[in-house]
Parts: sequence; C-alpha cells; structure tokens
Amino acid sequence: MIKIYDFNTIPESEILTRAILSEDEVNDAVDAILSDIQKNGDDALRRYTARFDGAHPDSLLVSPEELDAAMDAMDPAFLETLRQAAENIRAFHSRQVHNNFVITDKPGVIMGQRYTPIEKVGICVPGNTAAYPSSVLMDAIPASIAGVSEIVMTTPPNAEGKIAAPVLAAAKLAGVTKIVKAGGAQAVAALAYGTESVPKVDKIVGPGGIFVAAAKRKVFGLVSIDMIAGPSEILVLSDGKSDPKWVAADLLSQAEHDPRASAVLVTDSADLARAVQAEVELQLEALPRRDIARKSIDTNSKIIVTDSLEKAMDAANRIAPEHLELCVDDPFALLGKVKNAGSIFLGRHAPEALGDYFAGPNHTLPTSGTARFSSPLSVDDFVKKSSFLYYTQDALQAVSPRIQDFARREGLEAHARSIAARDEISKGDAGK
Repeated sequence: MIKIYDFNTIPESEILTRAILSEDEVNDAVDAILSDIQKNGDDALRRYTARFDGAHPDSLLVSPEELDAAMDAMDPAFLETLRQAAENIRAFHSRQVHNNFVITDKPGVIMGQRYTPIEKVGICVPGNTAAYPSSVLMDAIPASIAGVSEIVMTTPPNAEGKIAAPVLAAAKLAGVTKIVKAGGAQAVAALAYGTESVPKVDKIVGPGGIFVAAAKRKVFGLVSIDMIAGPSEILVLSDGKSDPKWVAADLLSQAEHDPRASAVLVTDSADLARAVQAEVELQLEALPRRDIARKSIDTNSKIIVTDSLEKAMDAANRIAPEHLELCVDDPFALLGKVKNAGSIFLGRHAPEALGDYFAGPNHTLPTSGTARFSSPLSVDDFVKKSSFLYYTQDALQAVSPRIQDFARREGLEAHARSIAARDEISKGDAGK
C-alpha cells in the first residue's frame, strides 16, 4: 500500500528517495559487452541479440521491404493517430529552432554565432516484447528538424527477428534513415564504436533500462549522450477538489512502467490523501501489469500531506520530478513557482499520458532529480553552436596594447607576441 507522510515530520532522505540506478554486477556486464562489440562488431551484436532476445534475424538492418510491409500492415485508424501525433510533435519542436546571429556594432569588427546539425545520431528505442512508437517519434522528429543527416535507430527484435509494425511505421514518419535490430547495452556499443552494419554516430539519445543507462554513461566522451535516464517518475500536486480516481489512475500510469518507478502525490488535503490511497489499491487489482505497479507503489511511491499548496510546491521543487501535474483550480498561478520539473501538466484535464503520446512536448525527460539542472530532449540536443570572429587591421591595432597586456598578466608571452607580430607588420607597411 502506498504510504502517507506528514510533510512536517517526513525525513529529508525519504522525500528525496529514488531507486538505485546502477549496481556493480551491471557495470561489470556492460564493460564486457562494450569490449566485445568493439572487438568483434556484427558477430558480437548477433550473439547478444540471440542471447538476450532469442532472435536470429537474417539481417541486422531493417530492409525497405520490411518498412513497406509494416506500413501496409498498420491499422488505418492507428496510422492516422501516429500521423497526428507526429504533426503535433513536429509543430511544437519547430518552435525550438535557433537563428544564427551576427554583431556588427563596432567599426571593423564582425562576430556572431551559427548553428549546425550533428551529422549522425543514434536513437535507442525499447522493444522486444513491447512496442514504443511514441519514443521513436519523440526522439527522431527533433533530430530531423535540426537537420541531422543520418538518424540510426536501434530496437530489439522479437523471437522471429522482426520489429513491431507500429515502431517501423513511426520510424518512417519521423525520418529515421537506418534501423538496427538490436537493443540493450550492445546497441549502445554498436552506435558508439561502429560495426560492419552499424555506423558510428556522434550522439546517442533515447530511453532504456539499467543496462542501457550504464552503457551510455560509459561511452560518454567518445560520443555525446542526451542524459542518464533513471526509472520513470510522476508527482501529482493536488488540492482537495480533485477526483481521487483520476489521481490514483495518474499515479499508476507511471507505476506500471517499472518496479523502480516513483509515483508521488503531494496534497494539502488529508481527506484526498486517504481517498487516493484506497483508490490505488482498488485500481491496482484490475491492472494487467499489476505485479510491476505493486512493487513500485509499495517500494518507491508515497503521499505527502502538507499544510498548504505553498508547502506542496516546496516539496515538488525539492523532489524535481520528471513529470509534474498541477491538479488545482488555477494551475497557471502555480506555474511561475515551479523551479524544477521535466514536463508540467496544467489542470485536472491534462494527465501525463497526454504528453507521453500525442500533445507535442517531448516525453524524453530528466529523471532522478536531474530536472534541477537539465531539460527535456529538444532540437537543441541535435545541433552544435560555433562562434565566429573577424577584425580588420585597424580594429586589431586599436585594441592591441590591451590584449598584449592581458596576456602578459597571465604569463602567456606567446599570446602577446602573436598580437605584437601583427603590429610590426602593420608598422612596416606604413613605412613603405
């Protein structure tokens, strides 16, 4: 049963508790996988696909014929849903595109900044017994908008060596250029090091379990990554007017993800707390994934009762959740008080699942309290910034003494001389 705590007496460690994200045996296993893939390429990738997924695909890559067959096999109504979701995601993320800028406010000086897309990106999509076309759309569409030329998707196949049709359809709609039938740490390794079939990429994004998270952490530096994703989280901040059935359903929507997932209600109503506690138990019994949700609810979830919504907001900011629902009469009055959250859902009619699938904002979000310093996946994750600078001869001469003095105060004489050398050339030109 989900536990109820008083905010005035709950230990700080209990407020901030999270499931452990990494273990020694996981790290040892991931080290072995990374080394094997780096040395043995496709052969190792095939072995791990057989070992972990029970699959022996004819090819590690999805063929154009498989993509066409997946589109043909799609339920037309769901294909239209995927198209509408893709349009919403594309419309939202298109607003994130930055413009280059140039500054010319000083005579003889031109400087600015330009954005260029990362060339090759890998996106990891969970799969095998489950299918997550939503993750394909969320990860690939921002990359496509940014102008990434090669988007390589990895996802584990089922025992027949196939990828679910909705995942393939989403990949086609989102602009994925290559699909690899592999998952887990071995897929991360293939993307980071490259194999005979899998191109080496510049950045790896996307969700995954503890092995994927550990692998991404270990290859960071060789390639870039989006984040180290922990178990999913939801925090519902509610006054006493919310329907306890709705709140319980929203908590369970995250609890069913993973035994390590965290579902938290923070409320200023003790009556709502008790009602939600009871409702969670009722709804749990009817869930297909009740065993997973039960572990999450009993181990990592909680209800915190506060004296006011102001204190509830304080608790939410301290927890810094992945998903934050503001189920109150005027959510916009609280929006400006949110300091730490991955994605914010306003009002009683914007459940977290709306953002997971359809609305437009990204669902690849910071977890484990990292919303204190990081952000949802966006177009920004797929571009690089370069600054540029131009000075005329006269403009450089005007500031030359100051730069030389600055360099010598830092003990860097060669820096000073690189400026002085141009002064000497200028004086020589002037004497001719």
